[in-house]
Amino acid sequence: MSLYQKLRSNLRNDPLLQRVVRNSSYLFSSSAVSAVLSAVQMIFVVRLLDPDGYGLATGIIMVFASNVNRFLSFRMSEVVVRYAGEALTQEKKERAAALIKGIGIIEASTSAVAYMVLVVLSSWAATVLAKDISTRPLFIFYGLFLLSNLVYETSVGTLQTLDQFGRVARANFYQSVATFISIIIISLWMPNIFGVLLAYLVGKTIAGLMVTVSALQEVNRTLGSEWTRVPLGLVSDWKPIGRFMLSTNINGTINLFARDNIPIYIGYFLSRTEVGYFKFALTLINLVMLPIEPFIWPTYAEITRTIAQRQWDATRKLLKQVSSIAGIWTLLTGGGLIALGWWLIPLVFGTKYAPSYPAIVILLIGYGFANIFNWNRPLLLALGHPRYPLFVAGIVGAIEVGLIFLLVPSGNYLTAAAIFSAYLAISILWMVLRGLAFIKRAEAS
Repeated sequence: MSLYQKLRSNLRNDPLLQRVVRNSSYLFSSSAVSAVLSAVQMIFVVRLLDPDGYGLATGIIMVFASNVNRFLSFRMSEVVVRYAGEALTQEKKERAAALIKGIGIIEASTSAVAYMVLVVLSSWAATVLAKDISTRPLFIFYGLFLLSNLVYETSVGTLQTLDQFGRVARANFYQSVATFISIIIISLWMPNIFGVLLAYLVGKTIAGLMVTVSALQEVNRTLGSEWTRVPLGLVSDWKPIGRFMLSTNINGTINLFARDNIPIYIGYFLSRTEVGYFKFALTLINLVMLPIEPFIWPTYAEITRTIAQRQWDATRKLLKQVSSIAGIWTLLTGGGLIALGWWLIPLVFGTKYAPSYPAIVILLIGYGFANIFNWNRPLLLALGHPRYPLFVAGIVGAIEVGLIFLLVPSGNYLTAAAIFSAYLAISILWMVLRGLAFIKRAEAS
């Protein structure tokens, strides 16, 4: 029996996999359409901007604003799924309501602080990273998405906990449509960096508002319209929850410096043009790998349930099946990109982006591991080891950043791509092996 036939058989006979695929399909259909729209809008954007402008807009301004938010925020969706999901499983609706309310207040506060910090740091970013102080207003303008997404993570986690993956998918879909339409209009009316940033800001604002409204509607339906009056004091274990938040924040901070900050390092040490080459390669890889992303959080939700019920065989089986699906997709899309990218990139995006092709090949190695073992961190979270990903990312990330500071100034963007790809492969494989070892130990106890 071929791998494809085996997967079809499992899908017909395995209710757990069916549930993951069903919940993923809502996100997958949205992601598939989003990938097509994003690919078309990417063509418009790179045709509007040369690698220098593309690097400035998407690799420095957008990345810097997002990273300020990541540095000061928590992965609230994971916190909501972990604790509010557990409370709902135990039929403790008032506890779930208090958790969602408290987590939302914390996220709104950190988002507002993040925007103020962004404004303060904008002059430094414009001078040191963009190497042009006149770009300062662009940082402040694009950072407005922080205010339109005040409780975005909490809202996403709430919808995931309530099995409303379809509503998250619709928000992502309309974000893609809004950004796509904005890019098309702006390419005719305002063909410059400000116009591109405006288009992406419109998309993010629409997604943030839709997800927040959807979450409020679902919470009202599930917990009742009085849920906002539930006292926060009903939750007596805010301290361990706070530690979980802190661990996810520290993990996010490590990921920020080790993963999300690579375009910033390239901009600091090299040039905006090389940032453009690297960011173009990264964006293209994310487009072809986008359909795998929807599997991550439905898988997290299901393995959290199977682990809570100590169904170890079901957990292992689900992980294997999800990896098989992701592996097939990665092999087809990644292999196709390697085989045809050298010809398609100059043809579709222009010869000025041809130098990005070697970076694509290098990055696909690390992203191959990330896609096939997309459950590496959710597994450790579900097993109650939120600090272990922090430990792994800290060690491997420190080595990675050290190598970047040592080698990139005398190298180029391909040097940064190779170091980053190795970081992904090594850290993910380490967490996968440790997660499986934790399952084996828990099963034996």
